[in-house]
Amino acid sequence: MTTDPILRRFRTIAIAEGISFLVLLFIAMPLKYFADMPMAVKVVGWAHGVLFIGYWVAAVPLFTKLKWEAERIIGLGLASILPFGTFVLERKWLR
Repeated sequence: MTTDPILRRFRTIAIAEGISFLVLLFIAMPLKYFADMPMAVKVVGWAHGVLFIGYWVAAVPLFTKLKWEAERIIGLGLASILPFGTFVLERKWLR
């Protein structure tokens, strides 16, 4: 487990963002299209959007204070849009 508060905060938000993305894809979207429940996507989508923005806000100190290489921005971007991406990122870069 990381002891740096910047990494800890980012890791927490990244995991929450990843979970919200999976819930959106695998629970809310099927409810919308197969059970005619569009409110599921509206609620989960809104929460995921807030967490997605928080993910990028929390990423800024990784590059400014912890001096991560700029090339890692691409990795963070890919992790945020691929299912399970934030979990792979957490395992490879944040532990």
